[in-house]
Amino acid sequence: MQKRAWAVAALAIGLAGTFAWGSERSADPAARQGQRPNILIVTVDTLRADHLSVNGYGRETSPNIDRLLNGGVHFTDARTVEPLTNPAMCSMLTSRAPSTHGATRNGLRLRPGLSSLTSALSDYGYRTGAFVGNWTLRDRLSGLGEHFEHYEEVLNRRRWFGLVRSEATAEDLTDIASGWIEHHVEHDDWRPFLAWVHYVEPHAPYRFQKDHAEILDGVERPKKRDRYDTEIAFVDAEIGRLLDRVEAVSPGGRTLILFASDHGESLGEHGYWGHGRNLHEPNLRIPMGLTWAGRVPARQIDSPAMITDLAPTVLGLLNMPRPGEFEGFDWTAVIDGAEAPVGRVTRYEAHKGAVLAKHASDTARRAGLLQVATLVDGRKEILTIKKDSVSAFDLEQDPGEVRPLAPGIATRVREWYVAVKEALSREAGLPAQQLDEESIAALKSLGYVD
Repeated sequence: MQKRAWAVAALAIGLAGTFAWGSERSADPAARQGQRPNILIVTVDTLRADHLSVNGYGRETSPNIDRLLNGGVHFTDARTVEPLTNPAMCSMLTSRAPSTHGATRNGLRLRPGLSSLTSALSDYGYRTGAFVGNWTLRDRLSGLGEHFEHYEEVLNRRRWFGLVRSEATAEDLTDIASGWIEHHVEHDDWRPFLAWVHYVEPHAPYRFQKDHAEILDGVERPKKRDRYDTEIAFVDAEIGRLLDRVEAVSPGGRTLILFASDHGESLGEHGYWGHGRNLHEPNLRIPMGLTWAGRVPARQIDSPAMITDLAPTVLGLLNMPRPGEFEGFDWTAVIDGAEAPVGRVTRYEAHKGAVLAKHASDTARRAGLLQVATLVDGRKEILTIKKDSVSAFDLEQDPGEVRPLAPGIATRVREWYVAVKEALSREAGLPAQQLDEESIAALKSLGYVD
């Protein structure tokens, strides 16, 4: 990858520290690692914030996630930038909107050569590894492998009822990711690591996890929502196991942990089951937080936050320069006691689910836009492209978005639509990935059909 100007400056600042790591090969692992923490990113597919017990849900679905979020900064009003896995995860790592990083749909690759959290940390000596269990995150489809030294696709299970081995279970991911981390610490622990683990559950089809049926309080015939909750409890247990194994080799303040979901899930709200096709709150709201013992205090931040904020905040906490292309907000000053920003405008996109081979063309990005939205001071405006109509909501008075306001001229969301169209036009030269038959079958089985 071509070195960026900002990275050259970063190297000049951090070079002495990098050499120090190499010279600190003592018997003490903490000394060998110097002052840089290890970083663990845990993301969970399709996880609604309001189905976690830490957020007041009536079932005890998430004791380990609760412990994690309560142990550091918990962003209680966080949202994804787009409710699809590939666009959202690319946005998390590059701190860009989908329309500017290019991976606007599942099956469309990230634009090559972009700055990212992982490329920035690699320039400071971090070893980076990713462990993903969703077919849409395959490097062939996402382009994310460019941003990691080690990129492992754990796709050995048939969670869906088809013929394609398109996913992993949480146990597989915990074991494989933990094994990589433990091997790294044992053999190369003078270098800090960044490990990203993306769990698939509770993505549909919401399998009933009988070992966690106790959270249902005796429900005899579990419905979709009940099965969804058992999936949360199942992945929560595996997250607990992952955290325990990481703590064993990287104890105390040696690990900075990020937690988020890629997007939420509509469970019948607005007549819709699933995610990706609209920008209502069940699709956008996500759990999000970060912990770093001894550096990040335990507190809630109730101001609007975005998944694109994670990368600049990590670099801020580490006193590293951020790439100029990053669009997210650095919360470091707020974490350290400053006032949260007032009147922040956050922006969102929704695109069609997947680009199949018969539709693959250089117009796939422009043709797939369904909705755009803006949110400021509790007022949310959603522009539906096909109808050229705006729906407006007061989220403080109407969190369920069931009582539309008079949209007025909706200048802000229409300006955002113009910006998105311009960005997508600039991406027109990027060809869509020509998918193989196995990928087409996997995307169809996952419900991502155009």
